[in-house]
Amino acid sequence: MRAAAVLCAATPVLIWASTPPARAHGIETSINRLEALNAQLVLQSQFSTGEPTQDALVRLIGPDGSSQELGRTDASGRLSFALPPGSQGSFELQVDGGPGHRDYLEMPVQGGQVQLDQISAGPRQRPLLWLSALGATAMLLGLQRTRRNR
Repeated sequence: MRAAAVLCAATPVLIWASTPPARAHGIETSINRLEALNAQLVLQSQFSTGEPTQDALVRLIGPDGSSQELGRTDASGRLSFALPPGSQGSFELQVDGGPGHRDYLEMPVQGGQVQLDQISAGPRQRPLLWLSALGATAMLLGLQRTRRNR
């Protein structure tokens, strides 16, 4: 019984530790502020080979979960955009270059200004980790219930 409990508890940790972060086919995206227009931002997206991510759909997901399409990248993999006035909170920028070609950026915004030095890349959650943790918990509860009924 104790070995099963240890195994159940360790499974999510082992899965998390052995799973490399998703790279979405190596799309690399960066954001910079246009010097001439302080409110405008420029997104630059390319594959790990250096080839621009052309015609990629770019979405902005707000802190409340609302989604807004910002447009598509040009032939150079660039898109200029501005945040909605008065923006505040943690936004997610999604660059969708087609099936299996995605990049995600977390953008903290304070006072309508993106905190460029705090942008982080990568998916927010690891669904497999949470699913395995839920399964392990359910199994432990089932084992306890079976043991009590004896």
